[in-house]
Amino acid sequence: MSAHIWLAEAGLDPQAVESVVHVALAEDGERDVTSEPIFDADAIAGADVVTRRPGVVAGVPVAALVFETLGLTVKPIAADGDRIATGDVLLSVEGPLLGLLRAERTALNFLTHLSGVATVTRQWADAVEGTRARVRDTRKTLPGLRALQKYAVRCGGGVNHRMSLSDAALIKDNHVAAAGSVTAAFKAVRAPGLHVQVECDTLDQVSEALAAGATSILLDNMDIPTMAEAVGLVAGRAELEASGGLTLDGARGVAETGVDYLAVGALTHSVPALDIGLDLNRAAS
Repeated sequence: MSAHIWLAEAGLDPQAVESVVHVALAEDGERDVTSEPIFDADAIAGADVVTRRPGVVAGVPVAALVFETLGLTVKPIAADGDRIATGDVLLSVEGPLLGLLRAERTALNFLTHLSGVATVTRQWADAVEGTRARVRDTRKTLPGLRALQKYAVRCGGGVNHRMSLSDAALIKDNHVAAAGSVTAAFKAVRAPGLHVQVECDTLDQVSEALAAGATSILLDNMDIPTMAEAVGLVAGRAELEASGGLTLDGARGVAETGVDYLAVGALTHSVPALDIGLDLNRAAS
């Protein structure tokens, strides 16, 4: 299966991913001044992409596209979303050695970062398992990588919030200040078919949002007792999302208040990479 088909089946836009891959490859310049003088231009080799730490893999088809772009043949071993152990082979590649060496870092950059996102998301999802809550990402993504990062969140068992400002409305404190009140802001934004979420800092704002007709409320920087009170106040009339200052250690306590979602910006804006490497396993010929 080609990487383009694989990406489409994963719900990603192959052309968009290809554009990102080309930009990433271009960052390494036109020549490899280390490898080209040492290896024959027609040398062929093979390698395995191997994980050095346990986690959850994401981005295998993206890495495959990097290798294919530089003329290599890819054999997938692991699938995105798989839990992986130290030493697991994720994919094998074979082809021109110079292409393999040029592709190596770019492919690993995508794979280690996206697998890091999936791994951390899985930790949060596991922490709230058995409650009604789901872990959700935010728009705090790296420029140009939003679609891939949000895909990695899905691979880790999380769910996506809006992809862009045009997908759904989120009324925040600045909007409320400009409009004059939660009610005024909600009435200004509300439109047929548009999902509108209202950020609330206090229980009074929660009551106001409900009275205005809001069916999605973000509880911003509330402590657990206040969140639990908000859940009781809403009584199922709106979905509730906890946001602000959440930690993995405290995730279950937040989930047990009865909220529907935990918004976690750290899934994408500061996640550590998962250690993955490339091992040559078939000598150049």
